[in-house]
Amino acid sequence: MKAAVVRQFKQPLVIEERPIPTPQAGELVVRIEASGLCHTDIHAAYGDWPVKPTPPFVPGHEGVGIVTRTGPGVSRIKEGDRVALPWLGYACGTCEYCVSGWETLCQRQLNTGYAIDGSHAEYAKASAAYVGAVPSGLDPFDAAPLTCAGVTTYKAVKVSGARSSDLVAIFGIGGLGHLALQYAKIAGATVVAVDVTAEKLAMSKRLGADYTVNAAEEDPVQAIQRLGGADAAIALAVSPRAFEQAFGSLRRKGTLVFVALPADNAVSIPIFETVLNGITIVGSIVGTRKDLDEVFDLHARGRTTVIRETRPLSTVNESIEDVLKGRISGRIVFDMASTSADVAALSREEVGAG
Repeated sequence: MKAAVVRQFKQPLVIEERPIPTPQAGELVVRIEASGLCHTDIHAAYGDWPVKPTPPFVPGHEGVGIVTRTGPGVSRIKEGDRVALPWLGYACGTCEYCVSGWETLCQRQLNTGYAIDGSHAEYAKASAAYVGAVPSGLDPFDAAPLTCAGVTTYKAVKVSGARSSDLVAIFGIGGLGHLALQYAKIAGATVVAVDVTAEKLAMSKRLGADYTVNAAEEDPVQAIQRLGGADAAIALAVSPRAFEQAFGSLRRKGTLVFVALPADNAVSIPIFETVLNGITIVGSIVGTRKDLDEVFDLHARGRTTVIRETRPLSTVNESIEDVLKGRISGRIVFDMASTSADVAALSREEVGAG
């Protein structure tokens, strides 16, 4: 099978041939149809975070595909089912976090495309207990971004406590932000979309944003405070400055939700204003299996729209560059069928040349 492999941090990924994995007890193998490119994949490939993956590894944690093999003890999922491979690839299932509905905080968790090989490949292995069941009729190319970008922002909106009377500010409109604003609208909130790209702000208006602020042209803190201040701000831009602006945009008793994980792992927050204004700051990391089921259900009922474009896996390095340069409004999703077709075409050319 073909896979995009990180062999060295901050170097281009290598498309190479690897054996199709074999499932062990409790595992299954998935023929990947679609795999979304998340900014976390880029952080993984660059070794940006304090806890680093170990090269060589295959990134990707927005994988959707068809189960081709199951290992011993697998009963919930059968061959032929369509499943999603999320960031939470495995958790112990017995610690206080797992048994209390916070499996995403399990200290023994293994993350897809980070600690275990991920979905930027034609096949991937996964724990049967932690894959998501994709509803019949849900487009796999929509399901892929929902598997991380969707469930991450859905959880963040939940954590924010957004209500119908609230003003919610979304800082960073892209693969995550375009979904976050939709979940905030589903909660009934009035939404302010903040970004530095006019195209992304225009997209946010089409998706239901009530206000937009171009942070490259005006101070988002002042703009949002003129609206009365945000009851909740969700920080999705990979910039500490955006986090600080999100804090400044809050009204008294507001909530700031940290979601993005910038390589520069520090932010300056004033203690005095935090205390006097009764501000809450909370971290939100992805969502549980239950959250993912809800995200899929909302999309299946037509409540959300996924903005994405498909590309073959061979474009992985160009695609990473496009994400880093802010040239992508929604999500890039790798189409493994076109990847296989590219490989077949290349093989035919090589035979002809011989």
